[in-house]
Amino acid sequence: MKLLIALGGNAMTGVDGGARPADQQGAIAVAMDAVARLIIDGHQVVLTHGNGPQVGNLLVKNELAASVVPPVPLDWCGAQTQATIGFVTACELERALGAHAADHPVSVIVTRTVVDATDSGFTHPTKPIGRYVSAHQAADMMRHGQVWEDRGERGWRRVVASPDPLEVLETPTIRRLVEGGHVVVAAGGGGIPVVRETEADQSGAGPVHGVEAVIDKDLTAALLAKSLDVDALIIATDVDAAAIGWGTPQQRSIGEVTVSQMRELVAAGHFGSGSMGPKVEAALRFVEAGGPRSIITSLERIGEAVQRQAGTSVVPDPS
Repeated sequence: MKLLIALGGNAMTGVDGGARPADQQGAIAVAMDAVARLIIDGHQVVLTHGNGPQVGNLLVKNELAASVVPPVPLDWCGAQTQATIGFVTACELERALGAHAADHPVSVIVTRTVVDATDSGFTHPTKPIGRYVSAHQAADMMRHGQVWEDRGERGWRRVVASPDPLEVLETPTIRRLVEGGHVVVAAGGGGIPVVRETEADQSGAGPVHGVEAVIDKDLTAALLAKSLDVDALIIATDVDAAAIGWGTPQQRSIGEVTVSQMRELVAAGHFGSGSMGPKVEAALRFVEAGGPRSIITSLERIGEAVQRQAGTSVVPDPS
């Protein structure tokens, strides 16, 4: 099968959430052991990944150094973390494959994702990112053109746009590499957010430039998975399956479910807007766009989930 695996933030940091370089390398090594087993079993794999903790680190550096050097914009943060995580991922996957005497080329693509320049978030940003700071620290950053909000006792927090992904620009390159037998790492952190430079270019080719925004990585993974015609979109997280009644005595894991059934669960409010909500939405979008199956499961159980023995599977409604 051709699989697109979207690795969550837990695959990029230590078990305690630590984001020191050693923590990140160790976590990625564990994740790549699981990915290598799928490749050895004969599956084609495309990887995407989160970059929240890594971008968060860069934002702190921006804040601490703002009076000395200009802050790095969010699109630059995305590009830097894509390259860093991609580099470590490629090295650790090659190491894991080599341990099984398997030889598969691994390619890392710094990837841009087109978003809508007219998204309301660019004029009225609402997506909070980074840490809480004092009013004085926030004022320093606002002098550089950033938008910060007073969040009460916890302090001030930056807010940015979070538009939907419309197009992954490097899709043709990724497709050619996959067809050539490469394992491809792409669209990290949802891709570097870019917009078309003129209104006439909004629905077609033309120059682009980066913008201050964050894109949900799982929504971009769903878009890329459909563009590559994969057999399954796998959203790897820190639980074995999505669940209803989360955190209550009535909690129950969801196995195989149709799109309509999952939409009913969404409408009933079973998935919050935080971690699981976007994952469920991405799983739904892929299948609604014609994809055969989406899977939500933990890294440890990906192999079983592909065999329909674990995880949550979203499948098309019966025709």
